[in-house]
Amino acid sequence: MVSINVSAAGKPIALARGLPMVVELSGKQLEDATVADVKSAIAKKYPRFYSDRQKITLKDSKSILADDVTLKVAGVAEGGELSVKDLGPQMSWKTVFLVEYAGPLFIHPVIYYFPKIFYGGPVQHSMLQRYLHARFSFVMLHFAKRELETLFVHRFSHATMPLMNIFKNSAHYHLGSGLALAYSIYSPVYGATSPYIRGTVRNNPLYIQAGAVIWLFSEISNLITHINLRTLRPAGSRKRAIPQGYGFNLVSFPNYFFEFLGWLVIAALTGSYAAWIFLVISTYQMYVWAIKKHRAYRKEFGSDYPRDRKAMFPFIA
Repeated sequence: MVSINVSAAGKPIALARGLPMVVELSGKQLEDATVADVKSAIAKKYPRFYSDRQKITLKDSKSILADDVTLKVAGVAEGGELSVKDLGPQMSWKTVFLVEYAGPLFIHPVIYYFPKIFYGGPVQHSMLQRYLHARFSFVMLHFAKRELETLFVHRFSHATMPLMNIFKNSAHYHLGSGLALAYSIYSPVYGATSPYIRGTVRNNPLYIQAGAVIWLFSEISNLITHINLRTLRPAGSRKRAIPQGYGFNLVSFPNYFFEFLGWLVIAALTGSYAAWIFLVISTYQMYVWAIKKHRAYRKEFGSDYPRDRKAMFPFIA
């Protein structure tokens, strides 16, 4: 049996007023007792303080200990001390993703098929608008793919995220690629009789179809890279490996690059300010993530990681 002292990191935890406490792990030794075992013991005594809310660290340390780390590896001795912090209410990554991607799937058809509600009258949809929604359904297919990937492809390194993230993430998609984009591109400005469309390249089927081909290429490529990433992490593990295969020979995160390319097509086809603004904001965020994760790859794998591989944009950065 292993005995560990657990105390609150910083201020007292409302859901665990009885801390500090002694956690006794029957049938365990330091070599096989994990941080997850400690969390389970705490949650057993304080059910509302469930494991996903807990951040376990060494005493006087801010570095989080992963659930699968054994106490011996963490440097905890028999009778040693760990600290726990309340991360606040949590929600699963899968739930957050499903909710944030669902917004545009609802908003786009409502604005496209009920223009009188939003523009005060009917809209004679142009060829471009029909391709964007009715024929090729750029945005609808994109987010339907994202929903299916969330259900069947993605494997998350963390089970949950802070509950408030669902509001921030949903605002980005529901307002940016949902309400703002749909209101812009299905408006009379892009209608069949608009001077912005009539007689311009935006009414040229070859121009629109060329964009559709590039968009489809980017979506399929994005899916392929997500499937490749899935194969790197066995189910239920946090194992990391150097990504290889389609797209990964040039950049560490081709999924972000192909995501950027898909939204670039929509922005270029329409010229919509809403599309360009969403593209800039999304690309900036993806690039920040790519740089951070790219550096983590280099630090973790050292000389084994391909030196010429960029973070997100081939041959550039």
